[in-house]
Amino acid sequence: MNSLLIWRRSVILFLSVILLAPPAFAGDTTPNDNARFLAGMDAVPGGALEPLTKDKTFVRHSDYFNRAWSGLDSTQLARVRAWSTENLKKTQSSLLYMFSGPDFLYANALFPKTATYVMAGLELPGDIPDIAKLPRSSIPQELAALRGSLNSVFSYSFFITKEMKKRLYGRRLTGTLPVLFVFLARSGKTIESVNYVYLDEDGAVHPADATAQAEAKYDTVGVKITFSGDDRQQQTLYYFKTDLSNEGTGHSGFLKFCEQLGGSDSLIKSASYLLHSDGFSRVRNFLLEHSATIVQDDSGIPLKKFDMKEWNVEPFGSYVRPISLFQRNYQADLHGFFAKRHPHPLRFSFGYQWRGGKSMMLLAMKEAASPYAQPKGLVQPAKLEEVSRK
Repeated sequence: MNSLLIWRRSVILFLSVILLAPPAFAGDTTPNDNARFLAGMDAVPGGALEPLTKDKTFVRHSDYFNRAWSGLDSTQLARVRAWSTENLKKTQSSLLYMFSGPDFLYANALFPKTATYVMAGLELPGDIPDIAKLPRSSIPQELAALRGSLNSVFSYSFFITKEMKKRLYGRRLTGTLPVLFVFLARSGKTIESVNYVYLDEDGAVHPADATAQAEAKYDTVGVKITFSGDDRQQQTLYYFKTDLSNEGTGHSGFLKFCEQLGGSDSLIKSASYLLHSDGFSRVRNFLLEHSATIVQDDSGIPLKKFDMKEWNVEPFGSYVRPISLFQRNYQADLHGFFAKRHPHPLRFSFGYQWRGGKSMMLLAMKEAASPYAQPKGLVQPAKLEEVSRK
């Protein structure tokens, strides 16, 4: 028997073991069961996945998440929540988080009482996780890939999209949904339902199926997740895979959907400075028109685009030059603004400049909603560059 024949038989045997392996557990699971399992949390007593939580694979997975979450919560999220309590006294019923990827963590920490979260990115939602349908032999590798996809969040506070795609696409746990499940569960949420949706050109929401996203039938596909926290108040999260460029939003119906929500707040973080480009002016102008409050780092809307007669903008932290990848997006007027306004301290990392003392944040509020007094002698954007050169 030659070596080629032996190799072929070995491959066939390997594939038969993987593809024909029995499922992890014979029973019905709920989205909340799966979210808690993926997050390394105790199963709901009597739940279908409870037996799997006794495996060494899950115990190691749980230990990793418990340590990582404890560190993230104490050094980051608890401080973000404290900042929100102090500075966001009044919020709208919906939050728009453009260029978010699956980052529910910061949306929830900053805007915990929001009724409707709208998140958008270029990554597909993927299959709705169902651990009971996975071959039991595949679970260790799937959980390891999930942990790997979250390393950048635990370490730097933002997603490295290329790393997330490498870890989670082309596997059984695919897309943004596994990450969203983890973040919802670890944030103390109980998932009640998960449904695929798509938007038509008028912004209307329609039910979809799993093949709609895979076959790219629609410009804007996504998921609708309903959940509740300790207060039992139902909240809704929409995650859409959509093109936010001018060309994409021109016919996708996404901005029409957002407009139908009424007044909103907005969060922009680690957004690759896309809103600095004229190619994304439609989304930029939409956020300026429809947001009551905008919380962002310097990768969001450039300072010069805020009309200071309409907005009160408060700086937090320290503005330093962008990381090397985005050096061209340095804002001289923003540097002058920080120098003039003596910014409030920022006790957590936010955005690309995650190392201590280098993060910044802008809190922009429409004048009618702002609790901050407009200081006299505020330097207007047109004059800020002159100040920065002095």
